[in-house]
Amino acid sequence: MELTTGDLMTLEAYARARKDFRARVIAHKKARSLPLGPNVTLLFEDALTIRYQVQEMLRAERIFEDAGIRDELAAYNPLIPDGSNWKATMLIEYPDPAERARMLARLKGVEDRVWVQVQGSTRVEAIADEDLERENAEKTSAVHFLRFELSAMMVESLKQGAALAAGVDHPAYSAVVEASEVTRASLLGDLA
Repeated sequence: MELTTGDLMTLEAYARARKDFRARVIAHKKARSLPLGPNVTLLFEDALTIRYQVQEMLRAERIFEDAGIRDELAAYNPLIPDGSNWKATMLIEYPDPAERARMLARLKGVEDRVWVQVQGSTRVEAIADEDLERENAEKTSAVHFLRFELSAMMVESLKQGAALAAGVDHPAYSAVVEASEVTRASLLGDLA
């Protein structure tokens, strides 16, 4: 599903609805957030989370002309899952700036070491940062965009109640978690 200009509110309408819409999206994101240990979080995107992001960008940049709105939609629509995958924003969070800088240097390549696994199936490795490179010779970025492509068999297994795990296997950081039933159910809604 792609968002169109018809899915968006005008700046004026958004200003009136923002408080309630924001609260709805924050509650929605809780079910779609999967911490991988203490410093990495996957935020699984969908049409609602991306609609919110676009509305916020239009508001912040005061974009109201059709061409600018279409540009924002073109930038953010690729982050909406298309029925056979999940798309997630990966956040690497270290509150202390010095520790963050040190760890981002040590975590080069971490975005390629994230995976999901449907019970009874093989791991699905993330496809990272398809839009642009977010790593340089010195460090990785604190934000990456990931895509996980699932087979029809994996989707069917999830529909039948199979558990979902996720993790990261990097020499400087590793974690494995099982998704809660609330998260699993929310992510199942992204799959055709």
